[in-house]
Amino acid sequence: MTLLALFGSFFLFLVIGMPVVFSMGLSTVVFLVLFGQGLPLTVIPHQMVAGVDNFPLLAIPFFFLAGELMNAVGITRRLVAFATAMVGHIRGGLAYVVIVTNVIMAGFSGTALADASATGSVLIPAMKRQGYHADFSAAITAAAATIGPIIPPSIPMIIYAVVAEVSVGSLFLAGVIPGLLMGVYLFAVTYVISRRRGYPVQARSTWRELVTATRRASWALMAPVIILGGIISGVVTPTEAGVLAVIYSLVVGFGIHRELKVRDLPGIFCRTAVGTAVIMIIVGASGVMGWLVANIRIGEAIVSGVTALTQSPWMILLLMNVFFLIVGCLMDPLAGMLIFIPVIMPLIRHVHIDPVHFGLVVVLNLMIGLLTPPVGYLLFMSAEMAEVSIDAVVREVTPLLIALILVLLISTYWPGMVMLIPNLFRGLQ
Repeated sequence: MTLLALFGSFFLFLVIGMPVVFSMGLSTVVFLVLFGQGLPLTVIPHQMVAGVDNFPLLAIPFFFLAGELMNAVGITRRLVAFATAMVGHIRGGLAYVVIVTNVIMAGFSGTALADASATGSVLIPAMKRQGYHADFSAAITAAAATIGPIIPPSIPMIIYAVVAEVSVGSLFLAGVIPGLLMGVYLFAVTYVISRRRGYPVQARSTWRELVTATRRASWALMAPVIILGGIISGVVTPTEAGVLAVIYSLVVGFGIHRELKVRDLPGIFCRTAVGTAVIMIIVGASGVMGWLVANIRIGEAIVSGVTALTQSPWMILLLMNVFFLIVGCLMDPLAGMLIFIPVIMPLIRHVHIDPVHFGLVVVLNLMIGLLTPPVGYLLFMSAEMAEVSIDAVVREVTPLLIALILVLLISTYWPGMVMLIPNLFRGLQ
């Protein structure tokens, strides 16, 4: 009854169209009224504040700000030129440019929607002008943007690390190989589609053009190296790396590219504040629900129920994949993690699944969910930029989605691959 009251009311509020943060808040009110045993409603604001009172969460506004600053100083345009010089001569070259650009941008952005917006606004019109189908242009832009939160830094990984109480740095490192593997698999599918449809081929860049494009993009290419290198070496924490990324962006914008103006800063700060506030209010509301879950021992009940059926880590990982793919289809990824990770972590620890490996699997599941209706934020954004119907984009994204699910399965059942870099640097420390 307690479980039904809490999560049943939550999903009821979602179904009637209430925003997720209010659905979480009202469901906790319903629970406290029915089963609170005299607990005052003032526990709600108290636990909301406690939910956001966590040092690693400071990294979120800094990485948001760094991403906004990078986009404002012409980084995307330079990366597109660099990627075009590298792979533009392959048939369907602009589709490969989308993938390569997203892989590089993942090293300093951390959000899928920001990457899709930045690359799509430049490359979707260019692809349409060169004869690519508009729905395919939207699909490859959306699929490639899912790489952003897998290759570090990653805002979803920060959220998971806080909720699951694991190392942010280890989780960042766990995303490197799967993120690159996503790019490789998207390359393979794009190659088949481009050959079959006869998409255009651009002239191969000369060495002079390649050197020029590399030189112009050099400061953008250095950003992921500095951010990830600082974390790996132990010179900075992930939160301090966010500060370092902001400082680097300001130096590049004002002192090197000189495309950032003082008048641009208010708009950048405003977008950063709004994006951060959206995440933090969800984190705060989920803090109340997490506190209730811990107190009514739902996690222990799930451990007993699932282990009565199976204690195989492989079967439990399969169940978790199915569950989080469904969650990703229906909910915002951050809300899905904040609500369900506290419930599931007792089970994960009970069957001795590495919580860092599991975190990578969860984030990858939820990023794939951004490509699936009915929520599918990336689908709707890319379809709007390409001016095509969402149904057309869904058809085109299906083979790309299959490629990403294959990466998910490899990452799920080959933990040694995922944990190779975290274990390597853990051994060197």
